[in-house]
Amino acid sequence: MTTASPDFPDTIYAIQHLAFEDLGALEDVFYQLGFRVRYFEAGVDDLTKALQHKGLTIILGGPIGVYETDDYPFLQQEIDLLKVRLEENLPTLGICLGAQLIAHALGAKVYAGHQKEIGWSRLSLSNAENNLLSPLIDTPVLHWHGDTFDLPEQAELLASSEIYPNQAFSIGKNILALQFHIEVAADSLEKWLIGHTCELRKAEINIPALRTDNEAYATTLESKAQAVLQNYLKEVAAI
Repeated sequence: MTTASPDFPDTIYAIQHLAFEDLGALEDVFYQLGFRVRYFEAGVDDLTKALQHKGLTIILGGPIGVYETDDYPFLQQEIDLLKVRLEENLPTLGICLGAQLIAHALGAKVYAGHQKEIGWSRLSLSNAENNLLSPLIDTPVLHWHGDTFDLPEQAELLASSEIYPNQAFSIGKNILALQFHIEVAADSLEKWLIGHTCELRKAEINIPALRTDNEAYATTLESKAQAVLQNYLKEVAAI
């Protein structure tokens, strides 16, 4: 396996909004590629260092909305720092809430969707040239969100689902936003089922069926996610 370019910072910064929504299966891939990983806890840690980092910063998911700044004031600082980061075109990957924050910081509308999208299903990939998500063709991925977003003006759409048209977008080579959860690890979804039990029951999601789908699909997604991540890193880190 190749390693990162010596000119690219060797530490990946990851911003968490919920303790059990971490880098999952992607973390081992980073280690195998020679990177280190440092986590920042949104709402607890000062995110300035993470969002001014010249290397790759990943903004992970969480159950709050980007528009809930009155209830969660730390979000406004995160958004303000993210706007500057995106203006500087620093390598940034957003997953779920992270993707919504990127869309919002770029001036697009983020809002409650017409239904929860929770469960495993395939994406419809766009015809974007050299689509980074091409390894995910015919591969079920995990969706877990209630909010959605409009596509930012400068963005290129990469994927859609049957329920929501904007599932992934990129801006140039450095900025990638994924509404779905590419990072989920086969052996850790139970933490999500426990932690999100209130949301799952309110949305009337069949928990045993979700667990069964995880057993059927997550291991395959792990290998495909590694290919997607390497596609992205080839662009931003010249691995």
